[in-house]
Amino acid sequence: MSQSHASRRTVLASLVAAAAGGPLLTGLAATPAAAAGGDLYTSNTDLYTKAIEGQDFARRFKRHEAFDNDKTTTPLPRLTTVLAIHGGGIEMGTSELCLGIAGYRPDTLAPVTAGAPVYDYWMLEGLRPSNNGDLHVTASHCDDSIARSMAAGSANVLSLHGCTAAQAGAPAGQPKAVVVGGLNPRFRQLLSTKLTEAGFQVLGGNPEDLNGDVPENICNRTLTGEGGGQLEITTELRQSLFGNFSGAGNRASTTNTEFWKFTDACRAAIATMEAEQLARTSLFVH
Repeated sequence: MSQSHASRRTVLASLVAAAAGGPLLTGLAATPAAAAGGDLYTSNTDLYTKAIEGQDFARRFKRHEAFDNDKTTTPLPRLTTVLAIHGGGIEMGTSELCLGIAGYRPDTLAPVTAGAPVYDYWMLEGLRPSNNGDLHVTASHCDDSIARSMAAGSANVLSLHGCTAAQAGAPAGQPKAVVVGGLNPRFRQLLSTKLTEAGFQVLGGNPEDLNGDVPENICNRTLTGEGGGQLEITTELRQSLFGNFSGAGNRASTTNTEFWKFTDACRAAIATMEAEQLARTSLFVH
């Protein structure tokens, strides 16, 4: 679950500064001094110094190679990064969804479809047999240097989170749902439309703790300063995407038709978003 604990005064001040010609949102890099809500760690840096990598948590990422030796042209930056900052046992199913949306099979890491677009991805995964929730660092406090640099180099960031049906405000008897958030209104619209068309329940209202509207949220630290997208997926919906929801290996090897419908819907939203951005290439010309 991604929490939005920054004060509205801070958020509004940041937006006013940007409107007045201040720094892009990607420059909002101050790390809060206190942990958010029930978090034990104030930041990823704090987590890394107190927990053991390879035992308590792991980091996985892929940055696709970019090479330019042509003196007359410059390639556009890679447009999209997919994140699961609470992967593994923290918010189960988000690691596998991150890989699937990025275009890779969660079990083998092979491309899902030869020749189809693939996207950069970054994940932090809980590895403990229990109590992985203690490793949660709220999205606005994510200060991992690689995650930050990948977000800052991408026009779009899609960040995946898990929540409960109650937190999402799901109707009684309909707990399988997703809340679409983030600061980019067009990306939110595309994600909502494509997921709805694929048959998933998309909830409106954007509950305060799930709407991903804090500029410091890692999903909003994008290259363009326009913000990104965030999905908060209920436990019941995440469970329905796998044949066996217990254990990372079991999830990775039992993705089902609903899993691929969900990832395809997200990929369709990304494809449309990128096509529109490429039509406005001035976004990337300075």
